[in-house]
Amino acid sequence: MPERPSIYEQEHEDFRASVRAFMEKEVVPHHEQWEKDGQVSREVWLKAGEAGLLCFDVEEEYGGAGVKDFRYNTIVAEELARVGASGPGFPVHSDIIVPYISQLGTPEQKQRWLPGLVSGELISAIAMTEPGAGSDLQGIRTSAVDKGDHYVLNGSKTFISNGILSDLVIVVCRTDPDAGHKGISLLVVERGMKGFERGRNLDKVGMKAQDTAELFFDNVEVPKANLLGEEGSGFISLMMNLGQERISIAAMAVAAIENVLDWSLAYAKERTAFGKPIGSFQHNRFVLAEMATHAHVARVFINDCILKLNAGEVDPALASMAKWWTTELQKQVTDAGLQLHGGYGYMMEYPIARAFTDGRIQTIYGGTTEIQKEIIGRSLGI
Repeated sequence: MPERPSIYEQEHEDFRASVRAFMEKEVVPHHEQWEKDGQVSREVWLKAGEAGLLCFDVEEEYGGAGVKDFRYNTIVAEELARVGASGPGFPVHSDIIVPYISQLGTPEQKQRWLPGLVSGELISAIAMTEPGAGSDLQGIRTSAVDKGDHYVLNGSKTFISNGILSDLVIVVCRTDPDAGHKGISLLVVERGMKGFERGRNLDKVGMKAQDTAELFFDNVEVPKANLLGEEGSGFISLMMNLGQERISIAAMAVAAIENVLDWSLAYAKERTAFGKPIGSFQHNRFVLAEMATHAHVARVFINDCILKLNAGEVDPALASMAKWWTTELQKQVTDAGLQLHGGYGYMMEYPIARAFTDGRIQTIYGGTTEIQKEIIGRSLGI
């Protein structure tokens, strides 16, 4: 098989070795229990912070490493995928949520929140989706009414990753009901605020160890000091950050594709039928040939996206291309890999079965495949 194209240098591979050791020691032995619990332990977050696995791009003055190189983020996502660990919401925290505070926060907000986010003492979530509004952010109804020195927040959110464990929740809300997308703002709601309630930890098809919750806001008084960015600039801020979120999801998809290929190759060499390895049958060889080709093309594509992201050259259309294409491919390749495993592929003790259920969400969250195609189509002037 051709060697996988790499954009990593020696310092990245050294970091990968430390991440891999962390996963083997702190994640793998506990993941089965976390799946039963419906969430990971807070302890693993603290250990991840201590090991330097969270929020690499946060400036040193706020406790981070100050390393703005998305390859490090990708390594964490790849190593989580390698061991089939869907529980720890580290990529959501580091790649998607904390950058809002780093980029939009005032010095006071950064000082208040970033050190805890880097150390794992504070766990973050972002609350966009509502029961009646998913990928259409302009359809959100959660409202925040200006009361002088604070806002009064009312509404509900659903499908919120890190929803049970989170200490800080960036809530996408409407501060002006008549201003369209210019009426959307971001408010940081903190654990313990009166009127902020968590609903049930949702029972999902996969990703059983990742806490995903409903959130409710009943006349929550949110201080003006918790407004992130300018009032009314929330929609623009979301659009600017969604590119990195989508590249992050795409990177996880490519790592999952490569894992499925590796598991399927190993199984095809070991498993016999009619006295010979199943991989020696032409049909299975062709399936594996297609999987290997898909994995290679996907890796070349995501490597290019990551380098462009580092250089500040990712536009919304490219991020949408990466997100929809890699996640749909993940679904296709994982299904083919499960079929190759036969009955064993349907058994949850095999990693391919968990990859099948855990990976199904990839084409949905972060904006569905259909939304990504709409964004690309509009960019083409049609």
